[in-house]
Amino acid sequence: MNIARAQKGSSSVEFAMVLPLLILFVLGIIDAGRLMWTYNRAEKAAQMAARYAAVTDMIPSTLATTDFTLQANGAVPGGQSVPTSAFSSTTCTSGSCTGSWGYSATAFTNVVDRARFFMPEIAAANVQIRYENVGLGYAGDPNGPDVAPLITVSLVNLQFRPLVFAMFRRVTLPMPTVTSSVSGEDMVGNVSN
Repeated sequence: MNIARAQKGSSSVEFAMVLPLLILFVLGIIDAGRLMWTYNRAEKAAQMAARYAAVTDMIPSTLATTDFTLQANGAVPGGQSVPTSAFSSTTCTSGSCTGSWGYSATAFTNVVDRARFFMPEIAAANVQIRYENVGLGYAGDPNGPDVAPLITVSLVNLQFRPLVFAMFRRVTLPMPTVTSSVSGEDMVGNVSN
């Protein structure tokens, strides 16, 4: 029998050579689907957190109660929109808001909990909430805050664990920042949660 012509085991050898590539390809397809699913969950979590932030208590607590017609540094006439010189924006993270607009830890935690309802792996450190004056609302509003801000919830520093690398070591890939904005024009006073 000529060894060069023997082909009994050639199929097994070829399959053994192709199998690792096939497994990586299949895991790659699964990971691509998982990444899209995870990103979709993050988008939905940001959307629902932004909506929740718009219809409940403001995180910058004094912004909700400031009457800009009574401000000491140049009152805004009643019925006029609050200019950006009086309030432009504030960004709230776990523990504080920029500027001197106060901070409600309970309101922030409630927004984070709402996001976690859709994506449980979100931590408070992953959530940033920005309140920006876009000219909605008016000074002296008797029914709610003087500023009806644009509220933007951003989910930052989220990580994705692909299966392809799980067999070698724990590898995580950074996900892009996910944001969602909603106008605060539907806000009414200090609504309890």
